[in-house]
Amino acid sequence: MLLFTNIPFRYPKVFMLLCMVIMTSYAFKSSADESFFSSITSDIITEYKAITESFSEQPEVNYRTIEWTELMPKDDLEAILNQPDYIDDIVDGSPEDQLSNRVKSAIVTASDNRYQQALVSTRVIEAFNNQPVRIAGFIVPLEFDGEQTVTQFFFVPYFGACIHMPPPPPNQLIYVSYPQGLKLNALYDPFWITGVIKTSLVENDMATAAYSITVNSISLYVPD
Repeated sequence: MLLFTNIPFRYPKVFMLLCMVIMTSYAFKSSADESFFSSITSDIITEYKAITESFSEQPEVNYRTIEWTELMPKDDLEAILNQPDYIDDIVDGSPEDQLSNRVKSAIVTASDNRYQQALVSTRVIEAFNNQPVRIAGFIVPLEFDGEQTVTQFFFVPYFGACIHMPPPPPNQLIYVSYPQGLKLNALYDPFWITGVIKTSLVENDMATAAYSITVNSISLYVPD
């Protein structure tokens, strides 16, 4: 039985069958019976080794570290970074100042509308769908289990989002279901999450997320 001490216990049915064959073989005394069961045992061991070795040779998943801004379409990001200033900085007498009030108003309205649209944008980067990623952020709890561990939460790019401040745009929110539960000591603790990200819309009373993630690991944030 020492054979299995260095093999991952991934295939319990094969392991149980092997044990049954070995145990049954002791019930037979003739050399023919022993030879028969020895042959079966050898075949099962060979097959089991082949399966587990094949499993161990699978390439390791590479979780690419990403920035939150990569999750936004470029025009949404541009609108967020260029908040409308209502043309307060136009210099008196400049060519821009010669524009009629109607044109000025139209420019302001268009700029403001685009900014407001970006604030609630559910547009995503489809190329990220089902991709293994690693991203840093903060946890906003949504649900707890009986032991007060967090089982569902939003992952957000900055502390206070959805709590002390309005929620970020949906394409800057990641919904996480984590049945194992996470002990959260403080809301201001940042975390790393690795997992497979998906472009799926999740609506909640608190906010709407345009992404979700199937978690591989969660750990306290440590700078690279």
